[in-house]
Amino acid sequence: MSEDGVGVCSIYTVFSEAAGVAGNLLAFVLFVSPIPTFRRIIINQSTEQFSGLPYIYALLNCLICLWYGVPIVSSGIILIATVNSVGAVFQLVYIAIFIRYADKCRKIKMLGLLLAVFSVFGIIVFLSIRVFQPPNRQLFVGYLSVFSLISMFASPLFVINLVIRTKSVEYMPFFLSLATFLMSAAFFAYGSLKYDAFVSVPNGIGLLLGIVQLVLYSHYSKFSEEASRRPLLESHA
Repeated sequence: MSEDGVGVCSIYTVFSEAAGVAGNLLAFVLFVSPIPTFRRIIINQSTEQFSGLPYIYALLNCLICLWYGVPIVSSGIILIATVNSVGAVFQLVYIAIFIRYADKCRKIKMLGLLLAVFSVFGIIVFLSIRVFQPPNRQLFVGYLSVFSLISMFASPLFVINLVIRTKSVEYMPFFLSLATFLMSAAFFAYGSLKYDAFVSVPNGIGLLLGIVQLVLYSHYSKFSEEASRRPLLESHA
């Protein structure tokens, strides 16, 4: 390979890895966003009317995407595994706190759902190893991760609808919307540079939804005296 080819390859690697690292850092902002909600739960020693379902679903999403990023399934995208491993830990902590302060009925329900999540993930891992061989293994887990990510990125549609109906951005904090937009942009670039449609396509959809949220915030913020600082997941509770 010529020196020019080596240089281009090196620059390409730097840009792709930089996009992945940026995505990891921006995802951390989203992972910590529910902390005010759980601080309130701990202080009041009650889950009140909050729902644990968003965290259950987020855990399953993180586990599937984590599995997609490990070398045994996909090569060269380890940063997908790292970000989702951190996300899975955060979701487990949130779920543990929720179960600790939930009433008996909701506690049993959450424990059942948590068991279901690990069972589904276990089945996915088993099938991908025992039934599928590369490259079909990557295709199998990849399609599951795309479905999971698109479903996750579709959740802001409920908030967008609420903003339009109420003409208020109270339940759509600006910095959370900005972090979602930037994270989606970073992983869209990472997936594109890695030629991995299972990463770029769902994050491209997330990027478009992030743009819509920012445009709506710009338009409707003038109708609100102040935007709420509650995390996005709380609005789905």
